[in-house]
Amino acid sequence: MVAYYYNNKSHLTKAQTKQHQKSSLWKNYKMPPTTLMKPGSLAKINHRNVVKLLGCYLETEVPLLVYEYVSNDTVFDRLHHDHELDWKVRLRIATEAAGALAYLHSAASVPIIHKDIKTSNILLDHNLTTKVSDFRTSRIIPLDHTQLTTLVQGTLGYLDPEYFHTSHLTEKSDVYSFGVVLAELLTERKALSFALPEMDRNLALYFVSSMEKGNLLQIVDICILEVAKVEELIEFANITKWCLRVKREERPTMKEVAMGLERLRIDEKIILGSSDLSALKEANTSASTFQIEDDSGGQNGASFSTRRFHIG
Repeated sequence: MVAYYYNNKSHLTKAQTKQHQKSSLWKNYKMPPTTLMKPGSLAKINHRNVVKLLGCYLETEVPLLVYEYVSNDTVFDRLHHDHELDWKVRLRIATEAAGALAYLHSAASVPIIHKDIKTSNILLDHNLTTKVSDFRTSRIIPLDHTQLTTLVQGTLGYLDPEYFHTSHLTEKSDVYSFGVVLAELLTERKALSFALPEMDRNLALYFVSSMEKGNLLQIVDICILEVAKVEELIEFANITKWCLRVKREERPTMKEVAMGLERLRIDEKIILGSSDLSALKEANTSASTFQIEDDSGGQNGASFSTRRFHIG
C-alpha cells in the first residue's frame, strides 16, 4: 500500500494518479503489507494535529492512501536545514505534538502506538501548525493488552532501548522517541550524528549526560538561549530527561508530558506580558486539567497532579 499527501483535488483518475505520482506535491511512502493500521482505523483518527486521511484509491495495482497535503516541510528540515524556528514556535510544536500522541494513546477510538516518532515525521502547515504523520509501522493496542511483541522497527537514535532489546512495544516507547524530539528542539542537534566524537553521537545519551553534569545551558541552541527564560529551558529540559529514562516504568505518560508542556507554554505567555484575567484563569485551569480532543472534535478531560521540574 502507498500513501500520498494530496493537494486540493476532489477526484482522481488513473491518468491523474500517474501524473501526480511524478509531482512534487506528492510524498510517496510504501507501507509494509503486514501493518496492523488498516485504512478504516486510520480514517477514525480525528485530531487537528494529526495528518488527516482523505480516502483510499483502489483503482491501481497498489492501493493508495490519500492524505491532506501539508505544505511547509518537516520539523527536521526547518530545524536542521533552514534554522528558522524560534523558541515560541518550538515550544508550540512540542506541545501540539505531545497532545496528538496523548490523543492516539488514550482518546482515539482505538489506542494507537505510533512507533516511529521523529522530527521528520512531524509536518508543519502554512501556519506552522503541527501535523503528526506516517503511520506505516504504527500498531493498534488491543484493549486487554499493555504491550505488544513485534519485529523491532523504527529509526536509530529514536528507538526506545527497552523495545530494541526485548521487542516489547508499549506506549512508553513513543514517550522515549518523543524525548529525543524534545532534545532536538532544545539543542538543534540531530538524533544521531556520526561526524561527532563517539561519546557525543547519540543525542539522547549526550543530553542526559550533559544534564547530569550540570551543563544544560552549554548544549542549548544559542538562538533560543538568547531569548528564552532560563527557568523555561530548565523545565523543558527536565520534561525531556523524564521521557528519556532508560526504564520505561519511570517515564511519564504522553498525557503527563502534554500537560507539562501546555503549562509551560501558558506560563511563557504570561511571562511575555499577557497578564490579563483570562490568561491567568487559563493557567490555573491547566494546572489541574489537561484536555484531549476526542474523535468527534469534542473534549475528553483527564486530570493529573501538577509537577514542577528542577535541573539535574
